[in-house]
Amino acid sequence: MSLNNIRLEVMLTLEKSIDTFVDKFLIAPEKIWQPTDFLPNSQSENFMEEVKEIRELSKDLDDDFWTVLVGDTITEEALPTYESWLLDIDGISKPRNEEKDNGWAKWIRAWTGEENRHGDVLNKYLYLSGRVNMREVEITTQHLIADGMDIGTARDPYKNFVYTSFQELATYISHNNVAKIARKNGHNLLSKMSRIIAGDEMRHHLAYTEFVKQIFTYDPSEMMLAFQYMMKHKIVMPAMHLRHSGETKGSLFDQFSVVAQRAGVYTGFDYVDILKKLNTIWEIDKITNLTSEAEKARDYLMKLPDRMYRITERIVVPNTKYEFKWLNPIL
Repeated sequence: MSLNNIRLEVMLTLEKSIDTFVDKFLIAPEKIWQPTDFLPNSQSENFMEEVKEIRELSKDLDDDFWTVLVGDTITEEALPTYESWLLDIDGISKPRNEEKDNGWAKWIRAWTGEENRHGDVLNKYLYLSGRVNMREVEITTQHLIADGMDIGTARDPYKNFVYTSFQELATYISHNNVAKIARKNGHNLLSKMSRIIAGDEMRHHLAYTEFVKQIFTYDPSEMMLAFQYMMKHKIVMPAMHLRHSGETKGSLFDQFSVVAQRAGVYTGFDYVDILKKLNTIWEIDKITNLTSEAEKARDYLMKLPDRMYRITERIVVPNTKYEFKWLNPIL
């Protein structure tokens, strides 16, 4: 049996439990929070006062903070790209001769529905804050969706689930750190909003790590090699292709990355910590029946966090002031 056929068999096996995964890790639209739960009620007599309070509080948060929040919002809003990418994975994509979606498509669409709320609520909050040039934000969002992305996974479900396991934890860290900064500055509503978004990301992270954990039981060597491949080539962040109007694809990423590290929202140390956590969650040191090639991959993965930590320690984050078209001056 070819490698692709083995992967399809594993995906079909996991698919039999997809309803259990949906029930365990996702929440029905009627029961989960919705963006309006955190936003001023436009039908209330107090609406303008609540908006004014948000605008006043927003003045106390610096440009680095708003830059990171805008970048997080834009990447959350690029969901059409993420959904179409996931629906094209081997074992998830629907064969041309089948009319009915498989169970994996049910998972992807339900997951997308939950994720969609994040960009929705953050976008509206940015609009109300008065700190952001929304037209420039909207242009960047449209570019990010139109440009698409290549995360180096092709249609391989193993590599893609490593990516989502990593990326969901990274977004948890980012939103959780935004929540801490907002709370420290008295911006309690934004803090609560970011914290609950982080909670969603953690649930999704746990789901995707569970998928990988189960794949390790069925196809340990190929799963280990896929994990090594993704870590060797590094995880490509959704923000990689950020750009302003009139600029080239990806021209903003390096500056955005510096600002995110400077603000303490997402750093190189966070990247290393995620890798450590994935090694621990999947207990790669205990996995048996590996080929010699997969054993070497495991050794690489076990040593990688310490090696990357030493490299990260030497990185100096510049204090350069960057001009982002997304931001409005404080009035």
